[in-house]
Amino acid sequence: MAVDHPGGGRVSHRAVDAETWRPRHVDDPNELTALRNDPTIDVIDRIDQQQRDLRRLLPPPAQEFLDEPTRWYHYPWRRSVVHVLGPRSFQMLRSDRNRNKITTVEQQRLRRLTVGVVGLSVGHAIAHTLALEGICGQLRLADFDEIELSNLNRIPGTVFDLGVNKAVVAARRIAELDPYLDVTIEPQGLALESIDDFMSGMDIIIEECDSLDVKLAVRSAARRHGIPLIMETSDRGLLDVERYDLEPDRLLFHGLLGDSKPEELMGLSTHDKVPHVLRTLEPDELSPIMAASMTEVDETITTWPQLGGDISLGAASVATAVRAIGLGKPLPSGRVRVDLPAILAGITSPEPESVPGQSEDVSANPEPAPAEAHAAVVHAARLAPSGGNTQPWKFLVSDSAVDVHLDPDQTSTLDVAFRGSYVSIGASLFNAQVAAARHGVLGKAEIFPEGSRQAPVARLNFGNGEEPELAALYDSMLQRVSNRHLTEPIPLPDHVLAALQHAAQAEDAEAIIVTDRARLTELAELFGESDRIRYLTPKLHTELMRELRWPGRDSLDWGLDVRTLELDRSDLAKLRVARREDIMAVLAEQDLGRALGESSRDRIAGTSGLVVVTLGRATPADYVRGGMAIERLWIRAEQLGLSVQVMSPVFLYAVEDHDYDELSERYSDRLRELRRQFDHLTGIGGRHIALTMRIGYAPGVSMRSKRLPADQTVRAV
Repeated sequence: MAVDHPGGGRVSHRAVDAETWRPRHVDDPNELTALRNDPTIDVIDRIDQQQRDLRRLLPPPAQEFLDEPTRWYHYPWRRSVVHVLGPRSFQMLRSDRNRNKITTVEQQRLRRLTVGVVGLSVGHAIAHTLALEGICGQLRLADFDEIELSNLNRIPGTVFDLGVNKAVVAARRIAELDPYLDVTIEPQGLALESIDDFMSGMDIIIEECDSLDVKLAVRSAARRHGIPLIMETSDRGLLDVERYDLEPDRLLFHGLLGDSKPEELMGLSTHDKVPHVLRTLEPDELSPIMAASMTEVDETITTWPQLGGDISLGAASVATAVRAIGLGKPLPSGRVRVDLPAILAGITSPEPESVPGQSEDVSANPEPAPAEAHAAVVHAARLAPSGGNTQPWKFLVSDSAVDVHLDPDQTSTLDVAFRGSYVSIGASLFNAQVAAARHGVLGKAEIFPEGSRQAPVARLNFGNGEEPELAALYDSMLQRVSNRHLTEPIPLPDHVLAALQHAAQAEDAEAIIVTDRARLTELAELFGESDRIRYLTPKLHTELMRELRWPGRDSLDWGLDVRTLELDRSDLAKLRVARREDIMAVLAEQDLGRALGESSRDRIAGTSGLVVVTLGRATPADYVRGGMAIERLWIRAEQLGLSVQVMSPVFLYAVEDHDYDELSERYSDRLRELRRQFDHLTGIGGRHIALTMRIGYAPGVSMRSKRLPADQTVRAV
């Protein structure tokens, strides 16, 4: 039997108590034993699986979560008892797959929200979605109506729920999802005199009822209490947001119902509601099928149509709005339509991005050397390695000498005080000496020949000197290349280590070579963390992505052709993701992104050795000499059958304390700690780093990076 409800419709006389919709914590061992021995009670005990899954979480849970006592809950309407984790570990495990769309910190913040849902037809899906996402700590549900068979096209109930109050059905479903979520219900619905009590202490109200008088009354109460209101209307995915928390004088319903009062709209039939509903939905914005259906109400259809899929879409929209409001993100008052048919009408085929492969313009063959002596010297200088292949030099060539100038436009944040550029210029000077010795035009080499940093950094005078040891390196120097293939950790013979150390000493530097597997494993983690910081620091990420050059999109005359990275299709796809600034911003906000260092970790962990070329002092001239040592060592390593890849940790050229702040203000302390660990693991003491390189045994390269055309870097004087 039912009676008229003050807001319209019918209300059941059937008594509703907590036992009909709220699970009960069974903490009495005797009662639990009795329930478990009752043949009419189903016992659900999957606690071993829950605890196993809890232990598998990343990062591993603290011991207090693993040790939290479990609980048993009795569900009377199910005639079942269920064994579950304790409240904190249950929440951690159940919400784990929310991360990182909702961070742990955000989840904790959202769990403090109290959210009300008025109207449990559309509202059922919304309340359940809020509970699914765990984005509230308390739910208040209000609806006076009972489940009818015609409701089951959009309410995810069952035939077993027919005749049961809609708030009870929703509360039961949520309780079966999460027994710890605090849910209260108003199975009598909301009357005008009870709305303020319902609203007290609420953070967000979601209005989904059919009665226009209650719609206005809920808004009026929300405005009085300063509570934001959300409503979803399934036609064309219409979402309304009314921020009474930010606009205490805002007109109800965006002013679409004028100055109508709740009392004036009470008890209207479906037919009489249509004109008012049309005003709120804006007739010109209705979908054709909904507008046509409005004319058929009480003629060929009982009420306006709704689809289950539309309701589910609306629940997702409301949950998104709740997250935005709950986390203090920008969300103004207004309305928006998530119109799926319109969106699907604009469906297009994606354009697959080509996978970089071999091409005619770039190959593993070096640029051919000219025969003329002076031209061969400049050509060799241009082939020198540089950080990110930025080629930070300009060459001025005369009949008597070649001057190497620093090009400050070809630098980056990692190039602290141009130290990396000086290293590259040193390598360029060494190459020039090798070519000059081979062609019989070797003269004196000078570093900062005019004593000014505005003048040339280095000069190679032409002469007629001979140095057979240098000349013998010419062919190997032309073939020198960065090899980024993965290597196997094959031990290095003692004579190889000695030869590399001797090559560095010949240019007044020192080569420290780490081959101990345990230390290399630790260094792999260190380099991986350095890469993570590089990706998550916006300016470093921008510069890194600028240096990576994609065939068909970028000029390949400078920077690193991505084909030289020797990546497979999977790793290239990951790199495309990593180049997006918005993704890096999300990872940085949560201080995540360990996978960003995977490539460096794999390459250091699998290397035969890590070479650290060090200097006794940190003057510009010392870094130039360090570059000469690096190039000599590199060429010698390849003559010994080794592959070489430069590895550049972010702190590479940090010398002064403030250098770390310039590299990454956010991660400066972390970089200082990484440098301290690096110094300890490599044993370099107080010496300064010129460069770090991994060496090993690898197949030949499939591609090499090009150089800027000579007419862009070389000028005759």
